[in-house]
This record gives sequence, C-alpha cells and structure tokens, in this order.
Amino acid sequence: MRVAFAGTPEFAARALEALLCAGFEVPLVLTQPDRPAGRGMKLQASPVKQLALVHHIPVCQPRSLKLDGRWPEDAQAAREALSAAGARVMVVAAYGLILPGWVLQHPPLGCLNIHASLLPRWRGAAPIHRAVQAGDERSGVTIMQMDEGLDTGPMLLEETVALAPSETTASLHDRLAGLGARLVVEALELAACGGLRPVAQPETGITYAHKIDKAEAPLNWGRSALELERQVRAFDPFPGATCRLGEEVIKVWGALAQAPSAATDHAAPGTVLSADAQGVRVACGQGVLHLSELQRPSARRQPAALVAQALNLKPGIRLE
Repeated sequence: MRVAFAGTPEFAARALEALLCAGFEVPLVLTQPDRPAGRGMKLQASPVKQLALVHHIPVCQPRSLKLDGRWPEDAQAAREALSAAGARVMVVAAYGLILPGWVLQHPPLGCLNIHASLLPRWRGAAPIHRAVQAGDERSGVTIMQMDEGLDTGPMLLEETVALAPSETTASLHDRLAGLGARLVVEALELAACGGLRPVAQPETGITYAHKIDKAEAPLNWGRSALELERQVRAFDPFPGATCRLGEEVIKVWGALAQAPSAATDHAAPGTVLSADAQGVRVACGQGVLHLSELQRPSARRQPAALVAQALNLKPGIRLE
C-alpha cells in the first residue's frame, strides 16, 4: 500500500520509521519548513525530514495547506505533490499544520491520525503534557480517522498505558511514540483488508490540551505541593518549571510533594524550610515541595544540594 506521511518531530519520525520497516511504500512526506535551532540558530531540518532524506523519499514543506490562505503557492505545490504520489491513505502524526478539506478527502482511504491520548480526553496540541500535569493515572494512543474538527473524528484503534508516579512528559512521550508507531502499522494492515471499524467518540469526557506556553513555567508557591510536583514533571523537557531567587531564574527538574508538619504549617509559601545534602524543601500553599534537581542559567542540571550551596540558600529565604 502506498502511504503518504505528514509529521514533524521525533514522535512522528518513530511512526515513519515503523511504516518503512513494515514494508509500506511511502512516496511523499509532508513536514514543517526548516527552523532555526541551536546556539548558532542555523536552519535545521525536522526529524521526519532527516529520516525521509536518508530513505530518499521526496519531501514537501509547505508553510500552509490552505489554497486561499497566505501562501496559496505552497498549498498548490503540496496538492500537486500529493496527486503525483498516488497514495491510498495518509498517516498524520504531530504535523503542526491544519489539514483543510481537500487534503482530508484526497487519499481514497482518507487521513489517519496518531493521537497521543485516549480520546476524547485531551484533544488538541499538548495531550502528553496535560495528562502528566493533571495527574492522570492512564494515557494511551488513539488511531483516528481525521475529519475537519479538532481531533473529533471516529476512533479506529486504541491502547492504554498506565502512568508511573514519577512519569514525566519525556518518559511518557517515548512510550507513546513507540506505541503509536506499532498501532498505526496495525491500522494500515487492517485497512488493506477492510478490517477497520470506526467508532464515534463519546460525547462525555471531552477535554482540551491547550498548547504549552513558556509563560506557564513559573511555579506558583501558593498552590499545593502535589500540583507543583506534577507541573515539574509535565514541563520536563519543555519548557521546564522555574522559580526565582532575586533576579536569577532557576529551573526545577526534580521535585517531590511531601505532607506538611506542625513546624511548616505557618511558613509563607515559597519559604525555604531546609537546604542540605538531601535537597531543598520549600513551603507551598498546601504541603512541602522537596527539590532534588535544579539548573542555574547557562549551567547544567545539578543536584539541588549543590545549587543551594552555590546560592547560599538557607531556611527563611523566600523563593518567588
């Protein structure tokens, strides 16, 4: 079966690699335009483009797919490339562009999306981050038949994974990327013999995973320690949870919520309760957050004890 592919980051590259290993013919890859990255801010190809070039697959990088949008020439070039590819189906994974109706209707079998949540929970751009941040006990991957709504199409395949208590976005991303790659191969094998059975999404339990904004990074010490621990894990690796000591912004990479004690009940949120070889304990609106791994600007991640020593953190100091 000829399969067009649309995707951009590493999550999508894992799926493309699985399709190629399974023997599917991929005549065309759509991916985001090259972006500046790294300290030198040089243009860098997406992981999907890099993989496609290794396998000598034609790559198309439109800025938009809207024929009546800002870049109609890009959309028209993509339309011509899709027509020439002759794919029966398109697989979409974390592509980053909205697919208009003409794209969704172009392949005879439509477009199949690899979505990193158990739909209809966490429709939208950041399902992995939001699942960790919300303290979900389970997540998974849904293979969905795409329509013109925001992740509203019928479900084709779904598989669940349990979240570990220490789950981060990074660890869950890697697990779901592998799961999504396997499931989409299964979906295409079923599609080839007419074995897919679409199921409408439930009308209850709908939530939206809004895009992560760097403005969400600062820890609000007035919230509960459990909420802040989840924020730290959800924002690893991007954008990283932060706190401030004076003018210095410190990233928090390791944190564990602890119950309050009589000695901490009256401490103002953000107050350092202790800073020793075990780490840094900070009072929160409810409970205590034990910081175990921190990062100063232009430095590497380090045990919190080392950073506390360098900053001369002592009980009574307030973090913002």
